[in-house]
Amino acid sequence: MGEYLPGLEGVPATRSNISDIDGEHGHLYYRGYPIEQLVEHSTFEETALLLLDGRLPTRDELELFDSQLRRNRRVKFNIRTLMKALPATGHPMEMLQTAVASLGMFYPGNECLTDPQVCEDLDYIHNMTVKILARMPVIVAMWEHIRRGYDPVEPRADLTFAENFLYMMLGEEPDPMMARIMDACLILHAEHTINASTFAALVAGSTLASPTGVIAAAIGTLSGPLHGGANEKVVKMLDEIHSPEQVRQWLDRKLARKEKIWGMGHREYKVKDPRATILQGLMEQFVRQRGGNISRRFEIALALEEAAEERLAAKGVYPNVDYYSGILYAEMGIPTDQFTSLFAVSRAAGWLAHWREQLADNRIFRPTQVYIGEPVRDYQPLSERG
Repeated sequence: MGEYLPGLEGVPATRSNISDIDGEHGHLYYRGYPIEQLVEHSTFEETALLLLDGRLPTRDELELFDSQLRRNRRVKFNIRTLMKALPATGHPMEMLQTAVASLGMFYPGNECLTDPQVCEDLDYIHNMTVKILARMPVIVAMWEHIRRGYDPVEPRADLTFAENFLYMMLGEEPDPMMARIMDACLILHAEHTINASTFAALVAGSTLASPTGVIAAAIGTLSGPLHGGANEKVVKMLDEIHSPEQVRQWLDRKLARKEKIWGMGHREYKVKDPRATILQGLMEQFVRQRGGNISRRFEIALALEEAAEERLAAKGVYPNVDYYSGILYAEMGIPTDQFTSLFAVSRAAGWLAHWREQLADNRIFRPTQVYIGEPVRDYQPLSERG
């Protein structure tokens, strides 16, 4: 009988060369490149292609990929009609999962996935990757207007990935600093080894499910508060604290009750999540751009991080990527319940990279279990059960 490890902690599920984590020292690498260098020098479009193809693209390759993304931003009116029929009160992640799953019906062609050998049809794999990456941010931004009773803003092909998302979401072209911060956020969330949603994508992909079905499975997994939904919880938590002066009393009360501090701690990192460090720096840039006017949430977050470090650092509990991302998105005008959808828009690059990798050496996932039920026994007729 194999040993049961709750949550499969420490159990290798696949072999991958897409990303790597050094949890002891707080480093994250995409295809061997430190995340700090990619945020400083790259763009989301280039980083996505790096994750997908395994190397930094040439100028011509990047321009081609970028033009393909721009040309594929429009969605069919049927999808817009479907979205209008959904309850306006529904969570954006439920909408996104529904809409992405429906894309497969409007853009068929997954017959190449009927046999593992035929999955080497790189044209199909690449084309579906482009369609999904290009349309997910458009769908997210469309929903923000549709659920409020308005027609969505049309996408623009003259804007970058980050610029177009902010333009469609907020209804106005963003200033260069805001667009650059959004681009950096997309890079930071694009990939993070075999987390829960990526594992869901691998499992779905191993069955040769359609790529839209694979991404829909990953979206559903990401929606949980213990995964992508944590950044929403962080903002609500900070609002609950009210002021920096109340931080220590609030934290002591939470720790005494053994309650979760949202945005704190990560299974992989024993030090501060490098993405949280970068996001904090981006938040500080944003504050400086606004004339140094720090928001109350950011003040509380800084005070809580300081107090938590005094009490939890010995246990290796530090801020993770969710801690500062929600605050930053809120300051940029992104509605709180859209935070996880934005996470999904970015992480789709990593999901699709892992989907490609899975197809290249596929075997359907079929884990075993440790049975703890009843021993073999005979069926008892209903008349004899008293």
